[in-house]
Amino acid sequence: MAGSEEEARYSRQLYVLGGGARRLPESAVLVSGLRGTGAQVATALVLAGTGCVVLHDCGTVCAADRTQQFLLKESDLGQNRAKASQRALAELNPHVVVKAHTGELSEAFLASFKVVVLTESSLEEQLRVGDLCHARGICFIVADTKGLAGQLFCDFGEHFVVDDPAEGDPVSAAVEHISQGNPGVVTHMGTENSHGQLFHDGDLVTFSGVQGMTELNGQVPVPVHVLDAFRLEISDTSSFSPYRCGGLVSQVQQRQECSHKSLCQALAEPKIQVASPEDLPRSRSLHAAFQALHAFRRERGRLPRPRAPADAERLLELARSLRAQQGPLDEDIVRAFATVSAGDLCPVAAVVGALAAQEVLKAITRKFVPLEQWLYFDALECLALAGAAQLTEADCAPRGSRYDGQIAVFGANFQETLGHQKYLVVGAGAIGCELLKNFAMMGLAAGPDGELIVTDMDTVALSNLHRQFLYRSADISEPKSVVAAAAVQRMNPDVRVTAHQNQVGPATEMLYGDNFFQRLDGVASALDTIEARTYLERRCLRCRTPLLDSGTEGTRGNVLAMVPSLTEPLRPASAPRDGAFPMCTLQHFPRTIQHTLQWARDEFEGLFQLPAEQVNQFMEDPAFLEQQLPGKVLEQVWESLQERPRDWRDCVRWARRRWQRCYHDAITQLLHIYPPEHETSPGVPFWAGDRSCPHPLTFNPDNDTHLDYVLAAAHLFAQVHRVPPCRDRAAIQAMLRDVVLPPFAPQEGLQIPLTEEPTEEVQVPTDHRQLTELIQDLVQWRQELVGDEDTQAPLMEPIHFEKDNDVHIDFITAASNLRAENYGISPAKWQESKRIAGRIVPAIITTTAAVAGLACLELYKLVWGCQELGCYRNSNISLSACLLLRVQPPPAHTYRYGGREWSCWDRLELRAVGADGQAMTVQEVLDWLQRTHGWTVTMLLCGDTVLYDSKADAETRARQQAQRLSESLEDARMPQQQDLELLYMCEGKDAEAEDSRPPLLCSLP
Repeated sequence: MAGSEEEARYSRQLYVLGGGARRLPESAVLVSGLRGTGAQVATALVLAGTGCVVLHDCGTVCAADRTQQFLLKESDLGQNRAKASQRALAELNPHVVVKAHTGELSEAFLASFKVVVLTESSLEEQLRVGDLCHARGICFIVADTKGLAGQLFCDFGEHFVVDDPAEGDPVSAAVEHISQGNPGVVTHMGTENSHGQLFHDGDLVTFSGVQGMTELNGQVPVPVHVLDAFRLEISDTSSFSPYRCGGLVSQVQQRQECSHKSLCQALAEPKIQVASPEDLPRSRSLHAAFQALHAFRRERGRLPRPRAPADAERLLELARSLRAQQGPLDEDIVRAFATVSAGDLCPVAAVVGALAAQEVLKAITRKFVPLEQWLYFDALECLALAGAAQLTEADCAPRGSRYDGQIAVFGANFQETLGHQKYLVVGAGAIGCELLKNFAMMGLAAGPDGELIVTDMDTVALSNLHRQFLYRSADISEPKSVVAAAAVQRMNPDVRVTAHQNQVGPATEMLYGDNFFQRLDGVASALDTIEARTYLERRCLRCRTPLLDSGTEGTRGNVLAMVPSLTEPLRPASAPRDGAFPMCTLQHFPRTIQHTLQWARDEFEGLFQLPAEQVNQFMEDPAFLEQQLPGKVLEQVWESLQERPRDWRDCVRWARRRWQRCYHDAITQLLHIYPPEHETSPGVPFWAGDRSCPHPLTFNPDNDTHLDYVLAAAHLFAQVHRVPPCRDRAAIQAMLRDVVLPPFAPQEGLQIPLTEEPTEEVQVPTDHRQLTELIQDLVQWRQELVGDEDTQAPLMEPIHFEKDNDVHIDFITAASNLRAENYGISPAKWQESKRIAGRIVPAIITTTAAVAGLACLELYKLVWGCQELGCYRNSNISLSACLLLRVQPPPAHTYRYGGREWSCWDRLELRAVGADGQAMTVQEVLDWLQRTHGWTVTMLLCGDTVLYDSKADAETRARQQAQRLSESLEDARMPQQQDLELLYMCEGKDAEAEDSRPPLLCSLP
């Protein structure tokens, strides 16, 4: 059954953290240091629902804090950072206690915390607190950012047990055969979306639903040895009964123990986690650089001044002395680090803070393996931007501005350039919120001619609040873009932000046409569908507009930069085949819970949406009956009207009959056609391999799942027919005990398709007398209903499946689990059913924050106008494994056409205005291509519309050539457009690939 409001709030996060998330409300975490990194950690923990978050900071708010500390307002200047941050964080989540502490971190004070996180702390403080935490078994984390680099350290103690190390669900597969032997060999099937082997050597597995060799069912987990993609060796099965059919082999998650050294030990003997071995020397140099920075601060009482060569050289000397016993030092890395170490950047704080927050969640939930033990992150490639090396100490000196931390890295002139930018953010969901927060901190579009447009069609929902930082409970049902724009304005009143509530797609090209995209400096995509992302990428490619594309799923995320003329255009993955299971599998031979859940989704649509739509159309359209062919639709309308309930009791009876039909009668009929002993050929059982032999169920009103089904189905049926429902389970049980159904008699001669291969349908002659009677009945019904004063219009209320509606999920869960019971499939819990049936993408604030931070680092390069491919990075992250991979994007590909080389970004641009000021004729376009490029066009198209075909007859060609481009669109009934993209084929070049020619873009008057 449905969960609490808290479960609804955290549902997407629960799919990431699993059962360990129940420990969050009971845990207390200390976050020390409330500048950018600490604010990011604390925000993520509050949104995630941690029971108590205590903020510690003895410093006061200054103007420069607002470069990266998004919780502070101008009115907070001069106040304690922890107290000012506490007021903002307390608004985020009513289920979390947020406190401020401004005293010392004593041993007695620290003892009450599950996790302690230090940011902006001295090395001495880190060592002192780290030793106390290690001795007391408190998980200890250090997170620090300086300029373009960040550092993360974890110490979870010497015996930290991870309950669930892996991301995603344990794999399972249908069994095809199990041999009797020592070892036994299990042959299993793949899954619809599996690639390569499902299991790995040493995995523990269990068996369920096996027929014949039943000794395996319920046995303790056994290890496997993988023979190939579909065969596993298990323990001795030689004494077991022969395998007959069916069964599921399922992976069992194994607990894992981690052992961490204290900070004092780990400093001298660092275990540094890297994405690849090539990154280790760089990380070791950064390890020395951060230690040298602590030494520099002790020596000078300050950080190195930005772009001050003497300070950078002194820090390098200190690093050399530290690295003397630990191998070679990359002096260029240390020098670059020192040069900007006084800087504060919101994107870097977002990345490191998100990584640290995920480690806190690991410590509490014991989900995923923690960091082992150091991680270093940097974006020092930004210092290789053309002209960046020439910045002076004066260029980067403090101005008393909120942007001083950013100016320390990129200079004052760059800050001014940021203010002039014109950007479009498409999507104001989880990633969109984090991008907008960062943009406000960075001062993007905060100048007099800057412009930041955010568009989203959606409204705020309860399930958004655990990861979409800009929204509060009071904003539920309000337009996301409007609320987000207002939040940006509060964080930085200078940002010129405008909210739109439009989709960016073919239907809105009059609003978001070529001129709109061409005047933008860039686009940030925060979309959650492949189709929408693909469209936006095509538009940016056509208009040569830079694009930053971001996406997440659970703890995985990616950022792709698309830079005109420089990088390869983005090629997003194809859309997933949601629910694309063979129909015969869903209807008769399910073998996984995914099959039964998709069957339940289809049931929902077939019971509560389509019949109501058909009846309403029948009532509203007098020509409906004449438009229908004899057959199912008319019979379904008749049946829907016949079943109209008078009251709630009728709805319960209908649900009980439906239960009987689905879970008893249909299975009995199937077994009548194919009995359990049926053979496809002598000695070859029918019920084997991917077919599990089902069994019918017997209704029991005391069975919770049976009652859940009837209650949900009756409730939905009542809603369709506008009958007041009742939720009294005891009353419904009493009604059900009085329901008596006639015994079921299987039909003879029914055929059931065994494959998806099309079969010839047997043409059944139309019974005209029966059809006439049916139509007469329907006509009479309509007349009676139209004349009835009590009849509401429309007659029925179609219900569209909504994944966040608890009653909908109640029905799906019960319907699926009953069918799973029919076929011996393990049932799914309510939340898991919601995720699979609702096709919900798991999501968590830590991943979205990290991805948005990485995207904003690429935005710095775009604003700088960087044309060096080596400076850009595409990023892939996996926070479950604490892995961060950043690689150079692939270069724009080139091809040859018409005797010259073209880039994939090249296009032919034609202002298609004739000498008379009107749109060019087709002939004028052909002449322009001949005159400009020497190409003789044989065919010209706009979309699917042929504008010119050299193989047509002379009269047709003459008519085509004389038509204006605007007239051609009218004749084809295409929407009027100012900008057209035409496809052409030329003599002698027809054999070339369709996309291997520059597109022809025509601007109409």
